[in-house]
Amino acid sequence: MTGQPGHPPGPLWTGSARNRGQWLLAVVGVACIVLGVELAVGSSWTSGTVAMAMAVVGCLAVGLLILYGTLAFVHVHVTVDAEAVEVRCGHIGLPRRRIRLAHISSAEFLPSVTPQQWGGWGLRWRPERGMCVVIRRGEALELRLADGKIFTVTVDDAENAVRVIRAHLRALAP
Repeated sequence: MTGQPGHPPGPLWTGSARNRGQWLLAVVGVACIVLGVELAVGSSWTSGTVAMAMAVVGCLAVGLLILYGTLAFVHVHVTVDAEAVEVRCGHIGLPRRRIRLAHISSAEFLPSVTPQQWGGWGLRWRPERGMCVVIRRGEALELRLADGKIFTVTVDDAENAVRVIRAHLRALAP
């Protein structure tokens, strides 16, 4: 990692948050996929072929969407270094967002964010509030970006993340 001239590489902060309850939704997704496969394999396709095909495709599509949505947002990992704040979701790190510190105007600690405030779990966008990665209820890190947008992520130890980001922002200030 190379920082800007005169800007020290540390401190580094990493944090994460988990939502074990979303595994139940993953089970629902798998059940939908199994139902779709069972309908495709175990049904007699003698009458109502179009309706049966729609049911199979529907079950498989809903199951895959639920499964991806829950596995992608069952946990989040946030890293702060001398160059950027990076947010990675799920087991494969997607979706991923990397925000350069030079693009951040301020960082705030939010003591209580709930999925209801954002319309549910996952990657959420609301015109009046910006974008948020909501993994679970609780503390969050809010970044106000130079273009006026807001990015929020629920993460454990968000207060320390804000301290580290603010230290980096002070070091970058002219």
